Amino acid sequence: MKTSPILKPLTDASACLQALVAQATGRKRRGICGAFIATAVLSLLLTLLASCSEKEVYRIGVSQCAEGRWREKVNNEMLAAQHLYDKDVKVIIASAHDDTDLQIRQIDSLAASGIDLLVVAPNEEAPVSAAIERVRQKGIPVICFDRHVAGDNYTAFIGGSNWEAGHAVGVNAADVARGLATRGYRPLILEVTALMSSSPAKERHKGFAEAMEGHGELDYIWRESDWSSEGTYRIVKDQIDKGPLPDIVFCHNDGMATGAYKAVVETGTQDKVKIMGIDGMPDEGLDYVQFGHQLASYVYPTGGSEIVRLALDILEGRPYKKMNHLEGILVVRENAWPIATTTRELMRQQKGLVTIQDKLENSLVLYDTQRKVLIGSIVCIAVLVVAIIMILLAWRQSRKNLRHRQSMNEEQTLFYTDASNRRLHEIFVRPADDTPAPKSQDMLFAEQLNDAIRKNMSNPNLKMDELGEEIGLSRVQLYRKVKAITGQTPVELLRQMRLQQAYALLTSTTKTVAEIAYEVGFGTPGYFSSCFKKQFGKYPTDLRAE
Repeated sequence: MKTSPILKPLTDASACLQALVAQATGRKRRGICGAFIATAVLSLLLTLLASCSEKEVYRIGVSQCAEGRWREKVNNEMLAAQHLYDKDVKVIIASAHDDTDLQIRQIDSLAASGIDLLVVAPNEEAPVSAAIERVRQKGIPVICFDRHVAGDNYTAFIGGSNWEAGHAVGVNAADVARGLATRGYRPLILEVTALMSSSPAKERHKGFAEAMEGHGELDYIWRESDWSSEGTYRIVKDQIDKGPLPDIVFCHNDGMATGAYKAVVETGTQDKVKIMGIDGMPDEGLDYVQFGHQLASYVYPTGGSEIVRLALDILEGRPYKKMNHLEGILVVRENAWPIATTTRELMRQQKGLVTIQDKLENSLVLYDTQRKVLIGSIVCIAVLVVAIIMILLAWRQSRKNLRHRQSMNEEQTLFYTDASNRRLHEIFVRPADDTPAPKSQDMLFAEQLNDAIRKNMSNPNLKMDELGEEIGLSRVQLYRKVKAITGQTPVELLRQMRLQQAYALLTSTTKTVAEIAYEVGFGTPGYFSSCFKKQFGKYPTDLRAE
């Protein structure tokens, strides 16, 4: 069996010290003195190594269902809030790009990576619920952000009220339509919804539809799209071409509203059709309202810093509410400019704060490296001093042994020249069996654990319960044993061994980065590359290029 790569440096150091002690002490004193000196020096070494450990932080995994300006703003707010509270956190963000299957795999991968809490904006309600259930079974709290999932098996929810957003825009649309109806004209309002399998689309549609109730002076229809501007463009253009011409088009976000605006421009109806959306972001909805491309938008709150604060309340055991709704605001031509100016400045400051934090973290990494090098140098000097002392003791003992052998030389010669004495020597003096040195229980456990991990390394869903069962320990026993020997949790040890194996494969095979990621048990190549960069300071592609 091979020795675990985590335990091998300490094992080698211990063996070296024992060898020096064996030379420096006599047979009778070797066990007591050698054990004392080796234990003292090894304890010093372990103490110094323990002092090199990094500051403990909470790891928060974030599973975003998609990308876009609004979600980019949320991500930057969470990254900026990492160090704003009493406890530091590390935010790890993954985007599913509107792919439900990919999001499920990312959630499983984040949970297996050792995160302390998961924040998830589900792409679809029902399919993602099973993945969240698996995360909860591992004892990891889950915050649903912006979107709901089927059931209530989550720790807390935070986000704006999608019903309120749809209702506020609906009230505004009804007011505008009533102004048109007073001239004896029956206006038509068209709602283009997002994908109705997602909770925001359902809630925004419900709020808008309820705002339309009781308005017999206008007509209201709705069509389902897919969150994309292209899909909205096709629906609006088809409605304009076939008639009747809608007076107001409400889209579930400002990105969809750009598709509606493209349709009215191409058909030359931009002066007749008014467009409304939701999100209220600079360079999108807020600017579209100022330019007159949209009649209104709704600032749907992001709340990235509030998400981090809620996560810390949960992790620290402080009181928190399960349902946390953030306030939004309706944007029209009159208030669009001050809101856009304020929001743009806040986003600029947040981006600057994230940049400053990145530079600070790089400086701290450099400082930590220098500190470890200094501590390592001190340890080396201490070991060298001990080695010199052992050598001097060994030299002194060897001189003493030499004198003793010289004094017995004559007596031994007489003993072996006598025939009867030679017979006694043959009977009683036998060569010792060539048996290997006994191994400690910790070493046997380390070798057994190493083999079990390498055997199951390629399984991305490997659970600590399964690993412990294979070597005959419960999950709690496995955790305590590994923590006591290595200073790491089983999950951290598994991830480090996976990355070491990946490093070896990258430098010794022609397999692709994706093939290696799956072979060593990572669910996605992107997450593998991120972990590899943190461990070795470079991406797998950079190492392969070198």
